[in-house]
Amino acid sequence: MGEVEGQVRSEELDAEREARRRLALAQVRQYPDPVLRMKANDVEEIDESVTGLVERMKGLMSEARGVGLAAPQLGILRRVLVYQAGEEESFVALVNPRVVQSGEELVADDEGCLSLGAATVIVEVERPATVVVEGKSPEGEDLRIEAEGLEARVIQHELDHLDGVLIIDRTSPEQRREALAKLRPQPVLGPT
Repeated sequence: MGEVEGQVRSEELDAEREARRRLALAQVRQYPDPVLRMKANDVEEIDESVTGLVERMKGLMSEARGVGLAAPQLGILRRVLVYQAGEEESFVALVNPRVVQSGEELVADDEGCLSLGAATVIVEVERPATVVVEGKSPEGEDLRIEAEGLEARVIQHELDHLDGVLIIDRTSPEQRREALAKLRPQPVLGPT
């Protein structure tokens, strides 16, 4: 399989797999959709609607070739995220996650986002190298995750989505300008 490039798995896909990827991406809200700037609400009751949402998110994330997905990216303002930091790693789903501890060491690395044109916008973002996150599983069990490296970065990226924050908010002004230029709708010119 492919390597992770800016939070999106990069690899050559056959025509069918590419079509499935595009179909999944069509269900992911794209910048400048206003829902991407909204803060998600805590999940009050963990029930079958949460487990159904988690299953849908896992499927879409996998088909879209992402390594993480937050419910607001599907237009659902609930504090739910899923991720799979490595192809050999298991899927993780977190309900009402919160960072309880961040490491002091900061690391800058490239990040992309399924809501920012998938692989077209990649910017450098500085984040703590380690985090401890607490939340609930989709079954309502308490979870505590001590993450480092790519896993820590993915969790922080998805937590940002739950708060209406995008990677273009966390990068340098120059990279933000370049990213916004790529995201700006291009005029369609007719025949001359």
